[in-house]
Amino acid sequence: MRRSQKVGKIDVRMEEPIIRRRDRMPTITVRGDIADGLQPPDVSTAISKQLWPIIEKLPGGYRIEQAGSIEESEKATKAMLPLFPIMLVVTLLILIFQVRSIAAMVMVFLTSPLGLIGVVPMLILFGQPFGINALVGLIALSGILMRNTLILIGQIQHNKEEGLDPFRAVVEATVQRARPVILTALAAILAFIPLTHSVFWGALAYTLIGGTFAGTILTLVFLPAMYSIWFKIRPGNAANAQRDRHEQAQPAGKLVPE
Repeated sequence: MRRSQKVGKIDVRMEEPIIRRRDRMPTITVRGDIADGLQPPDVSTAISKQLWPIIEKLPGGYRIEQAGSIEESEKATKAMLPLFPIMLVVTLLILIFQVRSIAAMVMVFLTSPLGLIGVVPMLILFGQPFGINALVGLIALSGILMRNTLILIGQIQHNKEEGLDPFRAVVEATVQRARPVILTALAAILAFIPLTHSVFWGALAYTLIGGTFAGTILTLVFLPAMYSIWFKIRPGNAANAQRDRHEQAQPAGKLVPE
């Protein structure tokens, strides 16, 4: 059996002789705090490696279970899973009422996973675990990216209503909304930076920082391209449409007999 000092620091305290039970089973609970700068999943993994040889030698009827942050994270994840279908349906309904187009709704929804391109490298680079906090950050991140997409699509539709041809409407909408979208994302990133020093909220902060940065840039590139491909918008089509409008605006001549 390994020495207990290798697992953690023991603080012996006297208490009343109480038989504690959990699920009607007599239980001995060992509690501990995590040192500053360490992540709960990393500590749990290290403890599991130390406990595994002990667990293998336990007699029948005895077992060792880990709880704490791991147990709470599993409970939170299981509690969120039944809500995902409801959240998905409500989100789709809100999008369809906002854009009033199935195609636009699909495009808005497809931009939500773009943040993963920035989330994964950010978590790996700073050694953050992908737990319940990172999952909550992904949900919030999808809302941020879909909002940016709604802004761009709304500007494209507004430009088309103003008389611009489809190609120019897409280009002008991207140029017009690029600065406010980028500045809003930058403000959000700066607001998340103080949370990176927190042991509990660090994973959420890094998720939102990496996802917002990469997702915003990719949305400004991905959405105009996807919109043009979906609706078959080409520069040549725009030139033809402009020429047709110019010809229709010419006054019609009349033949006057001599």
